[in-house]
Amino acid sequence: MPPSGKDRLFRCFRAAVEAVAPARLVSSALRVEGDAVVLDAAGVRAAIPLSSLWKIHLVGAGKAGRAMGEAALAALGKRVAGGVIAVPRGAEGKSGPVRFAAAGHPVPDIFSLAAAREILSLLECAGEGDLVVALVSGGGSAMLSAPAAGITMEEKAETFRLLLRAGADIASFNAVRKHLSEVKGGLLARAARPATVWALLLSDVPGDDPSVIASGPFSPDPTTYADALGVLERYGIFYAVPSPVRRRLSEGAAGAVPETPKSDDPAFRGTTSAIVGTNRTAIDAAALSMARERDAVPTAIVLLPGFLRGEARECARSFCARLRKAADALSPGHAVAMIAGGETTVNVRGGGKGGRNQEFALAAAVELSGEGATSVLAAGTDGIDGPTDAAGAYADGSTVARASSLGLDPGAHLSRNDAYPFFEALGDLAVTGPTGTNVADLVIGLATAVKREPSKQGGLRR
Repeated sequence: MPPSGKDRLFRCFRAAVEAVAPARLVSSALRVEGDAVVLDAAGVRAAIPLSSLWKIHLVGAGKAGRAMGEAALAALGKRVAGGVIAVPRGAEGKSGPVRFAAAGHPVPDIFSLAAAREILSLLECAGEGDLVVALVSGGGSAMLSAPAAGITMEEKAETFRLLLRAGADIASFNAVRKHLSEVKGGLLARAARPATVWALLLSDVPGDDPSVIASGPFSPDPTTYADALGVLERYGIFYAVPSPVRRRLSEGAAGAVPETPKSDDPAFRGTTSAIVGTNRTAIDAAALSMARERDAVPTAIVLLPGFLRGEARECARSFCARLRKAADALSPGHAVAMIAGGETTVNVRGGGKGGRNQEFALAAAVELSGEGATSVLAAGTDGIDGPTDAAGAYADGSTVARASSLGLDPGAHLSRNDAYPFFEALGDLAVTGPTGTNVADLVIGLATAVKREPSKQGGLRR
C-alpha cells in the first residue's frame, strides 16, 4: 500500500460525513420563500402561506437532532413558538424557544421517557392552524421512549438489550419497539392531529423507509403485533423477554389491543415526510472525493449501496473477496476503490470491547494478511461504534504482521469480540468524535493491482 493510502481512505470518509451534515441538509430543504414557508427535498415540495399559520413547533429526536434543530431555527427564525428535541448526551441545551433534551442511547432511560412525554404533551396542544416541523434521525427510537400501558421502562430496556445481544437488525428492532410504545409507529402523527406536520428525515436504514427511521413516529406502520412476536421467536428470545412484553404482544396479535396506525389512518392526512439525506448521499460523496485525488494512481470506483448487512465478519470476508477480484481484473499499477454502505450486526461471543465496524475491520485484516496493496476503512458516520470512543478502524495487508510483532493474536481478539484494544495498540482506530449526523456505516476499500510473476509450477503468483 502506498504511504498515502491510509490518509486517502480517511479523507474520503471525512468527505462522506461532511456531505450528510444535518445543518446543510435541513437548510437546503426548509426555508421561508416570499410569503410562505417551504419544504423542498427529494422530490417532495410543500408550501404554507405565512398568513395562514398560527404557530410553528419544532419537535424530534435522534443523533443529528441538535444540528437539525439549529438549522430549522435559523431557517424559520422568530416564527418558531417553541419545541422539544431529544438529543444525545453532550448535545443538550436551549436555543431560543427550543429545548434540546438529553436522552439515552442505545438503551432508553428515564430521560427518554421524559422527552417523549414532553413532546406528546406539546403535540396534543397543537391546533389546526399550527405547523409541526418534526426532525427525525437515527437513534431517535431509543431517545423517545414511552412504554405502552402495563410495561415498565426496565422491562422495555431489557427487551432491547436482548435484541441487541442477539444481533437483531434495525427493522426487527423497530417492529418490536413500535408495539411496545405510545409514540412510535405513527402515534406522534396521531397525537399532532389536526395540526399540519412536516417530517424531515435523515435516514440510517437500508431502503430509507420512513416507517423504519427512528421507528417511524410520524409514519404509517406496516408492521403488526404478529410481526413483533415473530422477531422474538426468530432471534430465540421469546421466553427470555419480561412476561409483560410477551403478554402485550400476544394480546395485540389476538386483536385485544389496537394496532398502530396504518396508511389509511386520518392521522396522516396532514402529514408530509421528506428524506433529506441518506447513506447513498455519503457513498456518492466518498466516491467523488476518491475520484478527485489527482495525485493518486488511476482508480476505478465500485459502489455497493446496501451491501453491509448480516454478520460483520462474514460481510468482511465477502467484501475483501470482491475487492481482490476487482483488483485482479486491472492492469498493474491501476487501483480500485470499493465503497459499501449499510449496517452489519455482531453475534456477541465474548466479553471484549469493540463495535460492528471494528469487528469488520479485524476480520478484514485476517482476510487480507500479506496483501500489501490492499486496505480497508470501516466506520460509522455518527462517529460512534458500539460502546467505544471510535467510529471504526483501519486495516491493511500488514495489519496481522504488525500485530504479531506486538504479541497480538488477531484470531483470539476476533473470537472474543475484542477489536478495540487490538487496533488501539496499532494506532489504527478511526476516532472522529461524535459527528452530529447518522446515516449508518461506510466501508471504503482500496486495492492496487500488482505485477504477477510466473510461479515455478507454471501458474501466476503475486
